[in-house]
Amino acid sequence: MQEEQLKRIQEKLQQLLKQHAAVQKENAALKQELQLASQKTAENQQTIDELKQQASILKVNADAMSDADKKEFEKRLTHYIKEIDRCIALLGE
Repeated sequence: MQEEQLKRIQEKLQQLLKQHAAVQKENAALKQELQLASQKTAENQQTIDELKQQASILKVNADAMSDADKKEFEKRLTHYIKEIDRCIALLGE
C-alpha cells in the first residue's frame, strides 16, 4: 500500500517537474519575444521621431509655418538642445 502511494507521488512529482521545465522554457521564449518587440518598438519610435523632424524641417524650408508651428518648432529645438547638453554633461563625468 505504501509502495503504491510512494510510486504515485513519484509519478506526480515527475509530471510536475516536466510541467515546470515546459513552463520555464515557454517563459524564456516569451521573455525573448518581449525583448525583440521592445527593441522593434524603440526602433519604430526613433523612425517616427526622425520623420517628424524631417517634416518640421520641410515646413521651415517651405516657409509655410504658422506662428503656432514656429513656436512648436522652437520648443522642440530647445528640448533637443537641452537633451544634447545633458548627454554631453553625462559624457564628461
